[in-house]
Amino acid sequence: MVPEKQLFIVVRRYGPPYDAERALEAQSEWEAHRVFMNALEAEGIVRLGGPLEGAGEVLLVFRAAEAEEIEQWLANDPWTRSGILSTTRIVPWNLRIGKIA
Repeated sequence: MVPEKQLFIVVRRYGPPYDAERALEAQSEWEAHRVFMNALEAEGIVRLGGPLEGAGEVLLVFRAAEAEEIEQWLANDPWTRSGILSTTRIVPWNLRIGKIA
């Protein structure tokens, strides 16, 4: 039996290759990262995401059967491979207010 998909909150932190003096779009491998993340969104895997202002972190909402799936997807992100982003938390999320289609 295939596990039912649920929502997960994913927190990722910027690593040493991230240059805080440069705009997000000016970071190394930006275009490859953007294409990768947009593809996950188009497939319905990533539902929401973006940087947390002033925190050096990114918040993402995934729909997946289990956390290991998310780890596998993110391992293929060009920014994971280059060390620009690393995952610090993957937590199941029980959405109570509002809804994500």
